[in-house]
Amino acid sequence: MNHGMVDSVNKPGILLEVVQILTDLDLIITKAYISSDGGWFMDVFHVTDQQGKKLADSKTIDYIEKALGPKGHITDVLKAWPGKRVGVHSVGDHTAIELIGRDRPGLLSEISAVLANLHFNVVAAEVWTHNRRIACVVYVNDNSTCQPVDDPNRLSTMEEQLKNILRGCEDDEKVGRTSFSMGFTHVDRRLHQMLFADRDYEGGGLANEVDDYPPCFQPKITIERCEEKGYSVVSVRCKDRAKLMFDIVCTLTDMQYVVFHATISSDGPYASQEYFIRHMDGCTLDTEGEKERVIKCIDAAIRRRVSEDLRLELCAKDRVGLLSEVTRILRENGLSVTRAGVTTIGEQAMNVFYVRDSSGNPVDIKTIEALRKEIGHTTMFNVKKVPTSSKAPETKGWGKTSFFFGNLLERFLA
Repeated sequence: MNHGMVDSVNKPGILLEVVQILTDLDLIITKAYISSDGGWFMDVFHVTDQQGKKLADSKTIDYIEKALGPKGHITDVLKAWPGKRVGVHSVGDHTAIELIGRDRPGLLSEISAVLANLHFNVVAAEVWTHNRRIACVVYVNDNSTCQPVDDPNRLSTMEEQLKNILRGCEDDEKVGRTSFSMGFTHVDRRLHQMLFADRDYEGGGLANEVDDYPPCFQPKITIERCEEKGYSVVSVRCKDRAKLMFDIVCTLTDMQYVVFHATISSDGPYASQEYFIRHMDGCTLDTEGEKERVIKCIDAAIRRRVSEDLRLELCAKDRVGLLSEVTRILRENGLSVTRAGVTTIGEQAMNVFYVRDSSGNPVDIKTIEALRKEIGHTTMFNVKKVPTSSKAPETKGWGKTSFFFGNLLERFLA
């Protein structure tokens, strides 16, 4: 177990930056103590790699130090690592598209078909679904030039067609939206922001919704006052998993709360996390309405990334229409995708899909065999059942829990 100690000048959002770096490096935070008083910020993280080992790799440790050091502010270092950034400027040769709307079976397949028909190649994508909403960030480029697409006519045609799909048979006032992002936001953070802005934390608990948490693991979140110091204390206990701290800190930060102290620990399958917070304007959470909203939003942040579904991993030579073809085959076999990630390294495309049976039944072994026949002849095809209760990481090798940009790091640290 490594102990990483970070000592630096405190500024809003620094905790999120630190946690983001550790998470992007695929490190699992098993314990943490954070304290920031006055102008300084100090925290201690115990981290392991995905296999539970200490970090022996000095390159990784140097990278973290460089990223957090006084000279190398985080954004400078991450420019060398395009996979996790969203936005035209940051990624150079890609156009980033953001989509949000009501989820339905086959929607991802329709989105990718539009892109393929318009000769856009999907270089990377990340898709989350929660509470019947879907959010995706997709990086595309032109398949013949491998350049970003800045032709306004092509972009508006794409936008029009994507809007029609997202509209679907939408009778609800929350019609889907598309936008071409220009920012420098981190992908996972952007997905949290999009779903949060879309208020996906409301309207939970639908009778037919599949709950990915067994009853004993349901997140328990409470908020109390810490009188003597004037903080609100948010306590979270739920099933431990990778990226849990990132997801919670992300949401607190986007809701404009500042974390002054925090303690994170993991015992067995559970994680316990405590955050001492105030609103940016210095206030604590005093009304019931405020507390309830924070609890709902943290609960949503925890659930967005959770999936007890079947995990499919595909590795193939990249080509236009690959995503469209694979998602069409999944749809034709009665599967709906609850989370997905696409990343391309050189000529190889790696796709990870979490799927469930559209009718809510467990995925049938016959379906998997049919998929293997249909997809397997051109791709490496791997099926993993996500362990329900084990604390072990989901997989080893490239399809790590980080899930998409898994071992991209090797390239940037080499």
